[in-house]
Amino acid sequence: MKKLSCIIIDDEPVARKILNEFVEQVPFLDMQGKFENAMQAETFLKNNTPDIIFLDIEMPKVSGLQLLQKMDINSLVILTTAFPKYALEGYELDIIDYLLKPFALSRFLKAVQKARDYYQMKNVATNTLPSTYIFIKSDKRIEKIELSDILYAESIGNYVSIYTDTKKIIAYLTMKSLESQLPVDDFIKIHQSYLVNSAKINAIEGNEIKVGSKSLPMSRNYRDMVMRIVHQRLLKR
Repeated sequence: MKKLSCIIIDDEPVARKILNEFVEQVPFLDMQGKFENAMQAETFLKNNTPDIIFLDIEMPKVSGLQLLQKMDINSLVILTTAFPKYALEGYELDIIDYLLKPFALSRFLKAVQKARDYYQMKNVATNTLPSTYIFIKSDKRIEKIELSDILYAESIGNYVSIYTDTKKIIAYLTMKSLESQLPVDDFIKIHQSYLVNSAKINAIEGNEIKVGSKSLPMSRNYRDMVMRIVHQRLLKR
């Protein structure tokens, strides 16, 4: 397997040094850059997509969470922070793991292995024939869901709620994990918290998307991408 490229975004020199030393001890990681603030990193990320980002939260001017909210980042994000209060908000932004400073090498290794496993799973899913259904573990049951039955999915912390016409299934997984197992052309991210089956969209009004009897918010960050997909099927005079 190829090495996973990674960058560090942290305003503390000592934290960057420790993370860099940890990265050097992992054979499958390849350091691509170290940035002391979000603005420097934003310039890099406009033209590059590292596989993993080690991201501090509390930084001057632009925080790590603000960077995630501002940019459409497709990298796997591992938050590194001394403040546990941000954990829930971080998971709502689809991070892969959360490292609470100071963390040991053993905890770091667990986080990067989790990222590696996810990367491999995503690539296997991409290279196999598309399925018409998925299995979801919900509570003590494993439920089969036909993809054509899914209206939308909503991320709430460490959980994802999947809605169909007849039921709501709550699963302990991230939106990023669910998204990786669904056909890219059929399911559209309209918001950090919402993934919609494009075939189930009834209407678009302003910044709201009508799906079934529900109106879902469409964030500014995703509007252009959603409208590009819609315009591919839009009838013209």
